[in-house]
Amino acid sequence: MSLLDKAIAAITPSENDDDRIQARAKARSAASGSGWLTAILDHHLQIEQAFDAVKAASSAGSRRAKQKWLGAVLTAHSIAEESAIYSSMALTGQKHHSTEAYAEQSAAKVQMAALDDLEPMSQDYLDKLEHIRGAVARHVYEEEGTWFPALREQADPERQGRMTRRYREEFERYMSGEAKAA
Repeated sequence: MSLLDKAIAAITPSENDDDRIQARAKARSAASGSGWLTAILDHHLQIEQAFDAVKAASSAGSRRAKQKWLGAVLTAHSIAEESAIYSSMALTGQKHHSTEAYAEQSAAKVQMAALDDLEPMSQDYLDKLEHIRGAVARHVYEEEGTWFPALREQADPERQGRMTRRYREEFERYMSGEAKAA
């Protein structure tokens, strides 16, 4: 982990597991069981599982393959959110949060690319992976705890429907292309 990564980790307040559980419960409640928010919450779980799989891999080849899957899910998820959700946040009074969300996802993509420069079975690789996981967890906490429940309340039913359709289309478009590449 670079000195900059260590400095950022030291000054960034981190929420605890109870905070994350409460945020997810709040988001699940706001989701009402269907639509864009439910799809996003399901993908958040899938991303968390993909991080676990990368860390648990027992060989360099396996770790790289699981890293590739993590990257695909993160990218599909971020493209879908950027296309369908963050624009709606900006249009319903959350422009600052929308801008912050775009920046955080861009930073995560850069950090994921940095993993390619590290030996997959090294401590440096695991440190970088944990740094990325922490940044993603913080981002997810913000989305689930405040940003998305507020958007669910503020957006009218027509916008909710468009967001659901667009989010699913963008996620599937990327993942179907990724499946063809694999």
